[in-house]
Amino acid sequence: MAVPTVTASLDATTYAPGDEMLLTIAYADADTQPLTVTITVTDAQGNHSAPVTVPVVVDPLAVTVQDDSGRTWTRVSDTGAVAVFRAVA
Repeated sequence: MAVPTVTASLDATTYAPGDEMLLTIAYADADTQPLTVTITVTDAQGNHSAPVTVPVVVDPLAVTVQDDSGRTWTRVSDTGAVAVFRAVA
Protein backbone atom coordinates (compact mmCIF):
# COMPACT_ATOMS: atom_id res chain seq x y z
CA MET A 1 0.00 0.00 0.00
CA ALA A 2 1.22 3.47 -0.84
CA VAL A 3 1.70 6.07 1.87
CA PRO A 4 -0.68 9.06 1.58
CA THR A 5 0.86 12.44 0.73
CA VAL A 6 -0.14 15.78 2.22
CA THR A 7 0.78 19.45 1.94
CA ALA A 8 -0.70 22.24 4.03
CA SER A 9 -0.65 26.02 4.19
CA LEU A 10 -2.22 28.70 6.34
CA ASP A 11 -3.67 31.91 4.89
CA ALA A 12 -1.24 34.07 6.94
CA THR A 13 1.99 33.73 8.90
CA THR A 14 0.85 35.67 11.99
CA TYR A 15 -2.53 36.22 13.65
CA ALA A 16 -3.93 38.47 16.36
CA PRO A 17 -6.04 36.78 19.06
CA GLY A 18 -9.55 36.26 17.70
CA ASP A 19 -8.50 36.28 14.02
CA GLU A 20 -9.88 33.59 11.74
CA MET A 21 -7.25 31.13 10.53
CA LEU A 22 -7.82 29.15 7.33
CA LEU A 23 -5.78 26.00 6.74
CA THR A 24 -5.75 24.48 3.24
CA ILE A 25 -4.70 20.83 2.95
CA ALA A 26 -3.98 19.04 -0.33
CA TYR A 27 -3.85 15.26 0.01
CA ALA A 28 -3.71 12.13 -2.12
CA ASP A 29 -2.99 8.42 -2.02
CA ALA A 30 -1.62 6.63 -5.10
CA ASP A 31 -3.45 3.39 -4.35
CA THR A 32 -6.92 4.81 -3.57
CA GLN A 33 -9.22 3.15 -6.07
CA PRO A 34 -12.52 4.78 -7.02
CA LEU A 35 -14.76 2.40 -8.94
CA THR A 36 -18.38 1.88 -9.87
CA VAL A 37 -20.38 -1.30 -9.25
CA THR A 38 -23.25 -1.87 -11.69
CA ILE A 39 -26.15 -4.16 -10.77
CA THR A 40 -28.76 -5.61 -13.14
CA VAL A 41 -31.45 -8.14 -12.20
CA THR A 42 -32.70 -10.73 -14.73
CA ASP A 43 -35.74 -12.97 -14.24
CA ALA A 44 -36.33 -16.48 -15.61
CA GLN A 45 -37.97 -15.09 -18.76
CA GLY A 46 -34.89 -12.97 -19.57
CA ASN A 47 -36.39 -9.63 -18.56
CA HIS A 48 -33.75 -7.20 -17.30
CA SER A 49 -34.08 -4.41 -14.79
CA ALA A 50 -32.60 -1.03 -15.49
CA PRO A 51 -28.98 -0.97 -14.33
CA VAL A 52 -28.22 0.63 -10.98
CA THR A 53 -24.75 1.96 -10.20
CA VAL A 54 -23.10 2.42 -6.83
CA PRO A 55 -19.87 4.42 -6.42
CA VAL A 56 -17.23 2.87 -4.15
CA VAL A 57 -13.80 3.99 -2.91
CA VAL A 58 -11.26 1.38 -1.85
CA ASP A 59 -8.79 2.70 0.73
CA PRO A 60 -10.48 6.07 1.43
CA LEU A 61 -8.62 8.90 3.15
CA ALA A 62 -9.61 10.80 6.29
CA VAL A 63 -8.19 14.22 7.22
CA THR A 64 -7.86 15.28 10.86
CA VAL A 65 -6.34 18.48 12.24
CA GLN A 66 -4.95 19.09 15.73
CA ASP A 67 -2.66 21.72 17.16
CA ASP A 68 -0.72 21.82 20.42
CA SER A 69 -3.03 24.45 21.99
CA GLY A 70 -6.13 22.24 21.88
CA ARG A 71 -7.81 24.64 19.44
CA THR A 72 -10.83 23.29 17.55
CA TRP A 73 -10.44 23.13 13.76
CA THR A 74 -13.70 22.95 11.82
CA ARG A 75 -13.93 21.51 8.32
CA VAL A 76 -15.19 24.18 5.89
CA SER A 77 -14.98 22.07 2.74
CA ASP A 78 -13.45 18.86 1.43
CA THR A 79 -13.35 17.80 -2.23
CA GLY A 80 -11.59 14.50 -1.55
CA ALA A 81 -8.30 16.08 -2.69
CA VAL A 82 -8.31 19.50 -0.99
CA ALA A 83 -9.76 20.25 2.44
CA VAL A 84 -10.13 23.64 4.15
CA PHE A 85 -10.34 23.97 7.93
CA ARG A 86 -11.08 27.04 10.05
CA ALA A 87 -10.07 27.96 13.61
CA VAL A 88 -9.84 31.10 15.75
CA ALA A 89 -6.43 32.34 16.86
